[in-house]
Order: sequence, then C-alpha cells, then structure tokens
Amino acid sequence: MATIEKTQVDSEIKQDSGSKHELILFNDDINTFDFVIDALVQVCGHSLEQAEQCTVLVHYKGKCVVKTGAKKILLPLMKSLQNLGLTASIK
Repeated sequence: MATIEKTQVDSEIKQDSGSKHELILFNDDINTFDFVIDALVQVCGHSLEQAEQCTVLVHYKGKCVVKTGAKKILLPLMKSLQNLGLTASIK
C-alpha cells in the first residue's frame, strides 16, 4: 500500500475511533478451509496463522470477529468477502 494511502486510512481510523465496529465472518457448509484462509489473507490482510485461527473459530463457534475498526473502513472489506461467497456482517 502506498504511504499516502496508508496515511489516509490511518487518519480515517483515528477520526472515527469513537465508534468501534466488528466485521464478523459466519460459518457455512460451502466454502473450504483453504478458500476462507486465502480470502482472509487477501481481503483483511491477515497473516497466514491469523487467518487459520479465525477459520477454525468460525468452523467450531459459528462465527468470528475478523477485523475491528471504523464502519467506513470495514464496509468494503465486508462487501469483498460477500462477493467471494462468504457470509459476513458488521456489528
């Protein structure tokens, strides 16, 4: 990510720091572990280990908070996950 873009995102997060939202990923019987792991790495910027842990939690608990932050930052991430066929929402 370019430094200017990263600074802009960091600035937006600071401006909306009073409202912390959660991006939640839900379990389904369609997508494979590997697909979900790859999606979390690609869309949410997770490390491989973090994506694996979230995927296991989603499988066994039914859902997992995969990212927190400002709603306007999480909304495009949620839409990207949904476009990949995953079930996600913001709380």
